Amino acid sequence: MSVSEQAGEGARIETPATSKGTGAAGVTGIHASDATAPGASTGDGGRLDVIDRALIRATQAGLPLVSRPYAAIAATLGIDEVDVRARLQAMLKRGVIRRIGAVPTHSAIGYVANGMSVWDIADAMIDAAGECVAALPFVTHCYRRPRHLPDWPYNLFAMVHGRDRDAALAHVAEIRALLLARFGQALRSHDVLFSSEILKKTGLRLRN
Repeated sequence: MSVSEQAGEGARIETPATSKGTGAAGVTGIHASDATAPGASTGDGGRLDVIDRALIRATQAGLPLVSRPYAAIAATLGIDEVDVRARLQAMLKRGVIRRIGAVPTHSAIGYVANGMSVWDIADAMIDAAGECVAALPFVTHCYRRPRHLPDWPYNLFAMVHGRDRDAALAHVAEIRALLLARFGQALRSHDVLFSSEILKKTGLRLRN
């Protein structure tokens, strides 16, 4: 079985409506927020002003890959770099932006085997099992997902990467050993889906 791997470009800011994904050999970018409609709320009763919206538009396709990206954005918008930083920090605090983070393109740095391991965990243990798996340093994504019986019994997804399939499968074996040791028969089955192609991933965009 295989899946398509989503990839983005440049630097992204992630918002509550987006999730982690892989980006170009650089950093994840700035995603626009839930505030996609004119005059949208920032989540605490405030509103995005003209400069906030311009800042989101200037960054939603990615932070510039330069030594001082906030200064470059400030120059584009005709404002001060300190103001750019302060506004981004304020939007983070208010929940307009969820995170600012760096995510490499795994294939560009040699990790060509990207496997989504999927696990059938007893529902009573799923939260504890998820926390356990998510804490592993080689797991880059970990999600609880609904089953689709009878064809799809899996309710825990964990993404791993390796320079080849054997390396990725070794990580999956480590997850299996950990889950068996801690949760025993609560682990009922598992599988691995390797990505077969890379798709471009983008964040939300302001409509106007």
